[in-house]
Amino acid sequence: MKQARRKARQRLLRYLLLTAVAFLMIYPLLWLAGATLRDNPELFASAGILPLHPTLDGWRRAFDAYGGQIGLLRAMRNTYLIALPKVLLTLVSVTLTAYGFARFRFRGRHLLMLMLFSTLFLPQTVLYVPQFMLFHSLGWIDSPAYLPLIVPAACACDTVLIIALMQFFRSIPKSYDEAAALDGCNSFQTLLHVLIPQLRPVLISVGVLQLLWSVNDYMGPLLYVNTPSRYPVSVFVKLSMDADSGFAWNRVLAVCLTAMLPQILVYFAAQRYFIPEPAGIKG
Repeated sequence: MKQARRKARQRLLRYLLLTAVAFLMIYPLLWLAGATLRDNPELFASAGILPLHPTLDGWRRAFDAYGGQIGLLRAMRNTYLIALPKVLLTLVSVTLTAYGFARFRFRGRHLLMLMLFSTLFLPQTVLYVPQFMLFHSLGWIDSPAYLPLIVPAACACDTVLIIALMQFFRSIPKSYDEAAALDGCNSFQTLLHVLIPQLRPVLISVGVLQLLWSVNDYMGPLLYVNTPSRYPVSVFVKLSMDADSGFAWNRVLAVCLTAMLPQILVYFAAQRYFIPEPAGIKG
């Protein structure tokens, strides 16, 4: 009986601790939702979640067009015209690259891997000028198809994602490949029908990460998109801050919350895949 009571107290304490931590994690999001209903004086006067004098001015102005050329919904449309192709191209290019490094032995492999790992130490800021000069010479600046932002995803430029996939490929026994070869599968068929189904959790994680990175990218669109009607939401948020008349923070926060909603929904839909447990595989 005493042992049962002790376990019950421990379980209660554990749940209370987890609830407190969960509230601390979700508090900024709750505050953001409440702040969209406050005016500027109340916003800076209290850190509470519920507004004392709710106003919908922020939400009414959140969907106003900037300069008559772009509004929030159009900016979100532009964002996903960039993000979705990037996610698909990243999944294909990163998977093929990681598969080649993890499963095959070829001349120059170690040198190529060394070059790949060395890019982890290269700051993104030193690439802006040469990349801009390259894309300018190709005539891609302000491309209606967002070529400077999308095409690099087809070249497996995200080293971190490649390394993560390589580790997962190595966790799958090579006996799977041998069994597939005995059944008449070539290398591509083995990847498509045998390995990829077992890599579904990490592929979903890679897709979600690339989606978040693409939606939150500010410098890329700022450099390569010059037409206001083609701006993504990351640039539109900056445009919603009118420095001449002062920031209407409830409008800015309403824009931010609306832009975040698709990402939040995708995250919750995919979260059960973030801890992969492929059947029959031991790392």
